Amino acid sequence: MMSQEQNDLITRIGPGQPAGEVLRRYWMPAALTKELEADRPVIPVRLLGEDLALFRDGESGELGLVARNCPHRGADMCYGRVENGGIRCVFHGWLYDADGQCLEQPGEPADSTMHERIKIKSYPVVEKNGIVWTYMGPGEAPPFPAFDCFVAPESHVFAFKGWWECNWLQALEVGIDPVHASFLHRFLEDEDTKDSYGKQFRGEAADTNKPLTQLLREYPAPELKVEETEYGLRIIALRDLPDGQRHVRVTNQVFPCAIHIPMSNDMTITQWHVPIDDENCYWYAMFTSFGEPVDKDKMWDQRVKEHTLPDYRPVRNKSNEYGFDPVEQVSKTYTGMGMDINVHDQWACESMGPIQDRTDEHLATSDAAIVRYRRMLRAAIKNLADNAESLPMNVTAEQAAEIRGPAALDAIGPHQDWENVWLDRDAARRQASPWKANPLKAAS
Repeated sequence: MMSQEQNDLITRIGPGQPAGEVLRRYWMPAALTKELEADRPVIPVRLLGEDLALFRDGESGELGLVARNCPHRGADMCYGRVENGGIRCVFHGWLYDADGQCLEQPGEPADSTMHERIKIKSYPVVEKNGIVWTYMGPGEAPPFPAFDCFVAPESHVFAFKGWWECNWLQALEVGIDPVHASFLHRFLEDEDTKDSYGKQFRGEAADTNKPLTQLLREYPAPELKVEETEYGLRIIALRDLPDGQRHVRVTNQVFPCAIHIPMSNDMTITQWHVPIDDENCYWYAMFTSFGEPVDKDKMWDQRVKEHTLPDYRPVRNKSNEYGFDPVEQVSKTYTGMGMDINVHDQWACESMGPIQDRTDEHLATSDAAIVRYRRMLRAAIKNLADNAESLPMNVTAEQAAEIRGPAALDAIGPHQDWENVWLDRDAARRQASPWKANPLKAAS
């Protein structure tokens, strides 16, 4: 349990809030690239409690992210005209470039230089494999690490997102809790793994013919090992199988607000839990294939039928009890909430309330990674308050190029050799990858 003050410290993310100031020192997903493909290339973005307008210049392709309210008299820039390399407020025609500088005030005298002194708040943006990223902190933006989802070709990465009505921290923490998968995502009937493409927890366990759902169901109490790494935490769940075999599942927490987990034997998921405000968040997922190019049409169709556009809210939600079916709960799934595990996670996180009351929680051994992550977050908050530079992944471009992977996979091998089994399996997958995935450093 913790005090209310401690809970507020690690959950609140508005400007000036300690956790929010930490998050602002990292690149954050702002939108899917696909959202800018509509006829009108201006979309609203609410991120870290701030209201913004994202636009793309039709001629240059340049992106801009500016405050949603014009500094003239506060009109909404999401209705602006994208032209002349910037965005023009339709109230009085003031034009701003992607850096926020006012270029024109057509209603003012021709010799006026007032526009030179006017800037709208703006943030730098870049595109990487289907996601538009922004840096909302002071100074120079940090370099991107050489994660697989960033260095893989566009053909091998698919991006999507979804809105959850809860604080970002409880959404993140469900992803670094390996034990919940044996219960929350328990399937009482196992599906044919041949039809598992694009579905989480439906493939086979490692290179066996056994469905992963069966293994998680039959071995619900893994031994957990949590290791600090250069990117955050590595979380290893060990399940002892018959005949001296051991199942190894490797997942990760990527500081400050991402997880990295296996999707299948050939695909991983890197997922950021990004605060919209204190009580809402988006998950942004990048699915990275080490084998064949991603079937993006299939992945899109699977996910868009579970969400409403343009806000990417889940079809199953609090208003319809997440589709809960008590008959299904008896015979088909542990939750009775359908086959999409994102719905299961969504229910778990939203049912805690908009911001979980951690003054009345009781952590157990299965929460080892959550305990370690909270320590990291509190340490980062303290370091920032003390004007220290020692934040996780606060590195040079050369160092960032060496932060690779991370490894995320399921592997099965001899009990006594489990530490090499997953490393060897990951190395083989990287070596066979058609896009020449970077090998991991020996120490990672």
